[in-house]
Amino acid sequence: MVTIREVTDMFENQTEQQAREEILDIVRQYADKFHGRKKEFAEGERIPYASRVYDSAEMVNLVDSALEFWLTSGRYTEEFERKMAEYLGIKYCALVNSGSSANLLAFMALTSPLLGDRRIRRGDEVITVAAGFPTTVSPMIQFGAVPVFVDVTIPQYNIDTAMLEEALSEKTKAVMIAHTLGNPFDLKTVKDFCDKHGLWLVEDNCDALGSVYELDGKKCLTGTIGDIGTSSFYPPHHMTMGEGGAVYTNNAVLNKAIRSFRDWGRDCVCPPGRDDLCGHRFDRQYGELPLGYDHKYVYSHFGYNLKATDMQAAIGCAQLDKFPKFVEKRKANFARLKAALAGTEDKLILPEACDNSSPSWFGFLITCKEGTDRNAIVRYVESKGIQTRMLFAGNLIKHPCFDEMRTDGTGYRVVGSLKNTDRIMKDSFWIGVYPGMTDEMIDYMARMIKSAIDGR
Repeated sequence: MVTIREVTDMFENQTEQQAREEILDIVRQYADKFHGRKKEFAEGERIPYASRVYDSAEMVNLVDSALEFWLTSGRYTEEFERKMAEYLGIKYCALVNSGSSANLLAFMALTSPLLGDRRIRRGDEVITVAAGFPTTVSPMIQFGAVPVFVDVTIPQYNIDTAMLEEALSEKTKAVMIAHTLGNPFDLKTVKDFCDKHGLWLVEDNCDALGSVYELDGKKCLTGTIGDIGTSSFYPPHHMTMGEGGAVYTNNAVLNKAIRSFRDWGRDCVCPPGRDDLCGHRFDRQYGELPLGYDHKYVYSHFGYNLKATDMQAAIGCAQLDKFPKFVEKRKANFARLKAALAGTEDKLILPEACDNSSPSWFGFLITCKEGTDRNAIVRYVESKGIQTRMLFAGNLIKHPCFDEMRTDGTGYRVVGSLKNTDRIMKDSFWIGVYPGMTDEMIDYMARMIKSAIDGR
């Protein structure tokens, strides 16, 4: 065992940079030895629906950031935002502390006075779906806007675009929906609808980073077609930094609002630890403040502190380098699983990609046909070590958080019957296809699902 004295002696004649390089080399060796081991899959072992996929690069970056001890947003944050924007082919990217915060910022940016008559005000409506994750919708309700819920289609599990015109009212200001489990929604139809009626489009891209949609002959990454896109970097997602998220846009005004809301609502754009980049910190007049009031403490929005740490960003930078391979592995795992489940279509509805898309699948969503018991299948495959998940909320408006609004009949609208949404709530579940899965895991999951529906 190395003693404190030996460590002190080791660094005695080194510069800080030399000492750091030696520490990082030890970290690299440690990660390779204790985190790089891969064992063969044994049937019955737990197969999670998602998991981190990483190597020594993430750990070295994490320790490098820790040794710098900047802690808040810094050089790794700037690097990540630049590399993420380059990957997406988009102008602006803001790193935040979670995908839910990303959705909050995306929505709140649309309430900014900077947008004039197009801003969302309390009582305005936003078209969305109830078959999804709650934090796509919760910012609307918390602000006082009105979500308008429409049904989804099966087996794409995305918004039923035939309902868009019926959902429209004179109060509609935006459409905010997710690409379900990596499967893009019908972006052409939704985008045309938004353009026709002058509506904002927010793509919740938290489950779909890397998915591609062909629009007017051009292949575009999801999250870049609407006015704002959001991502999540929670461990189960397409890439991770532990906790984290991003908001991205090509619109300079929206980017200004996003960054202001993220950074306490302040008007100043100086990053942490840097002052007076504009050269006008003390010579302007804002609101009813005195002339020359410090611009670092001028607030143009009622904002939050939703920044990520530089340690999170450091992990994200290493993950982003691996990301294209993650996407290809997800696609391969999905294709293998679907092929292995061929012949079950008499009892199961298997997922289908949206037309004109190439999904970066987050999961493999299955709906049981009439006479096939979803709960029995789930209990069986779980007993065999296979982790399952529901499609998040199922039908969000059935949850306790809607009890008061449901009783009062206020705060939201429903267009149509939500028939498919209710069916998903009762009959659907999904399993993972994350890049750490092996062919043996995929084949085992398929066999267990077949055994479950055959009653064996």
